[in-house]
Amino acid sequence: MSKEVVKCKLLKEKVITEKSEAAKALFDNSCYGTFKDEKVYLSLPEAMYLLERDRIEILDSKNKPISKENFEKKASRVQKNFATRYSVFKDLRDRGYIVKTALKFGADFRVYDRGIKPGQDHAKWVVFPVHETSSFTWHEFSAKNRVAHSTKKRLLLGIVDDELDVTYYEIAWKRP
Repeated sequence: MSKEVVKCKLLKEKVITEKSEAAKALFDNSCYGTFKDEKVYLSLPEAMYLLERDRIEILDSKNKPISKENFEKKASRVQKNFATRYSVFKDLRDRGYIVKTALKFGADFRVYDRGIKPGQDHAKWVVFPVHETSSFTWHEFSAKNRVAHSTKKRLLLGIVDDELDVTYYEIAWKRP
């Protein structure tokens, strides 16, 4: 059974679906985006993931489809380190996790354990995607750890190499 392709529009940092049962199913069945006004509002990584799987079609202002390559270019202009962020998002989704944005938590993503949907329980991790060549200070590292600790989530660093492969490190507080 083939899935219906959902038509969408790109609006800065969001991709907004048409009003349709297929769009609502993306939210209800697979936990993509946020449902509001009978439409689904997708983050850029969610939209890229669905675009690669031919689940959505993103239209420009002239109702012409935006190619995957052009969408990636547009997303990279809007979000710094989009390729790194998307690599982590894609890898986690491919592994069966539900991944949502976590800007209000001060992180890139929040990730729910397998089999858990948002609303059923809290996210297990906050995730910070990092390219292997980037660095941060101990203060920045400590701030990431404090974000995870204060939100009662585990800290996960997704380290992305030049081939876009991801290695994860979970950081935990330890008391001697």
